[in-house]
Amino acid sequence: MATGRTHRPATRSRGIPEATVARLPLYLRALTALSERSVPTVSSEELATAAGVNSAKLRKDFSYLGSYGTRGVGYDVEYLVYQISRELGLTQDWPVAIVGIGNLGAALANYGGFASRGFRVAALIDADPAMAGTPVAGIPVQHTDDLDRIISDNGVSIGVITTPPGAAQQVCDRLVAAGVTSILNFAPTVLSVPEGVDVRKVDLSIELQILAFHEQRKAGEDIAVEDEAAPPMRATPAGRKGPDGDMPAVMPA
Repeated sequence: MATGRTHRPATRSRGIPEATVARLPLYLRALTALSERSVPTVSSEELATAAGVNSAKLRKDFSYLGSYGTRGVGYDVEYLVYQISRELGLTQDWPVAIVGIGNLGAALANYGGFASRGFRVAALIDADPAMAGTPVAGIPVQHTDDLDRIISDNGVSIGVITTPPGAAQQVCDRLVAAGVTSILNFAPTVLSVPEGVDVRKVDLSIELQILAFHEQRKAGEDIAVEDEAAPPMRATPAGRKGPDGDMPAVMPA
């Protein structure tokens, strides 16, 4: 659903393509599910199916990690979980600050999956003075006036923007000035950032529009199938009469 670049200079320097980096979380999610079911090994075909990718592409991706599996056995699930987690930087703690504590920001703050994946919501920030001190997911909301100090005190390098679009660029600029080098943007606008700052954009409306396109196409295919199933029509000779007068120009064959 996100577009843009991921902040992984170490991975880039080792020559792992961005497309491979983008698929690593898919593999990790599938592997984690297998690990939770105590599955010890998995074939490339099984894992590719679970991750929704082509098995040849999976094997190529894993070759960048130096992991080739064992013929006739497959891949060790626990080792791959560790290897991919380390590659994605998930074996360390990443403090995250969410700016814009409306419905979406509060929902993200309450999401329990961050901690298990190496991310800790360290700060919640909002421009509304009435929100200051209000606990959300057990974390008191702080005002944007203190953004620089909040980022510095919590060692935040990843910022999440869930503000209205008109405020997003200003918030982005302040996060970057405070030292944030990676931004996840939920605001429906394109952000401008300097070199060295990575942005990934999550635009729910775009994803819904893409789904609408596919729904429309499927509906068109259904209509086409119905048209093909209808009996063909044949023309009647001109001037031919039926018991009730002139017959229609075409009639079912």
